[in-house]
Amino acid sequence: MVASKVETVVLGAGVIGLAVARALARSGREVIILESAMAPGQGTSSRNSEVVHAGLYYPRGSLKARACVQGRQQLYDFCESRGVPHRRCGKLIVATSEEQLESLAQVQQRAEANGVVGDDALRLLSRDEAVAYEPELSVFGEQHY
Repeated sequence: MVASKVETVVLGAGVIGLAVARALARSGREVIILESAMAPGQGTSSRNSEVVHAGLYYPRGSLKARACVQGRQQLYDFCESRGVPHRRCGKLIVATSEEQLESLAQVQQRAEANGVVGDDALRLLSRDEAVAYEPELSVFGEQHY
């Protein structure tokens, strides 16, 4: 068996893995991509929700929270500066039962603690406003995000 050296190994042939491998290859590096699925893009990439995560759910100051808050702003700045079409459509987070009201309040507290603020970041809606966005929505209580 002949031994050879590989300069770079990228784990995963999803969107990120392929982008990283491409950038490394274009910079002149030899790159091997390892993927556990039968073909590229069959893992998490195939289930991409196309959502820009704001940092609502992660503990205060955690790496995930900081990455979401900073990354969200960087992504929108990138799109705007380069004319990339996008929409800031938001996300409805609602309580469907009385038991979920506390969870809804916790989402608000985490979001605010992580710096998810501003008119388009976190906004309290009335029941009527939430249902205006999605008429089939089943909501409990009067306030939703």
